[in-house]
Amino acid sequence: MFEVNSEMSGRIRVIEDLRERRLVVAGEILSIYPRNGDWSRVKHEYWWKALEGLALPPRPSALFVGLGGGTQLHLLRQISSPRRITVIERDPAIVDIASDWFGLDGISGIEFCCGEAAQLIPGLARLRRRFDFVMEDAAYGLEVDGAIDLARSLAALVSRRGTLVLNRHWRRDAHRVAATVRPLFRDVWSIRVKREGENVLIFCTRPRDSRGDGFDHRGKRL
Repeated sequence: MFEVNSEMSGRIRVIEDLRERRLVVAGEILSIYPRNGDWSRVKHEYWWKALEGLALPPRPSALFVGLGGGTQLHLLRQISSPRRITVIERDPAIVDIASDWFGLDGISGIEFCCGEAAQLIPGLARLRRRFDFVMEDAAYGLEVDGAIDLARSLAALVSRRGTLVLNRHWRRDAHRVAATVRPLFRDVWSIRVKREGENVLIFCTRPRDSRGDGFDHRGKRL
């Protein structure tokens, strides 16, 4: 249906069959968008598992690090009425495609921040921006140290009763990342999305500082 080559992401394709539309970047499926509005197939994938059972407020503020086609934005709106959604996405081409092909143009009030997360997150921390739900889905292919640094910096952006969810790799870095964030939150646990897969979701709730603003942008205590 659509194809473009991006300097940042490589080959980006939008493909479609009778059931759904998919965003494929460098050969990997990053998002699914059902043509008939039925999201049931996604219920077994990590996009939904990251939201399943969370105690979110009725009108949460949300931060997504890594956009893809915005599958999780749509799923969040299935279970709540977000008052504010902020997205950090390094590639402007991805933002344009998600808006044009994956229904994000129909969602008002999304704040898009284009650039590297490591450069944008400190600014959000300095502004004391806090989010009830933070999803990091951008560091799956990063080296371990980069994933750890990103997780630490995001801890500073979680509200007092908020949740940070990290999508990590089972064998590569999930255990090290979980160990890194455990001192920063009262509750940290992990689930392996599929027995045969490598995706691990790390859930972090209740920042150690009772106000939810006791860390700097590196996850260090103020």
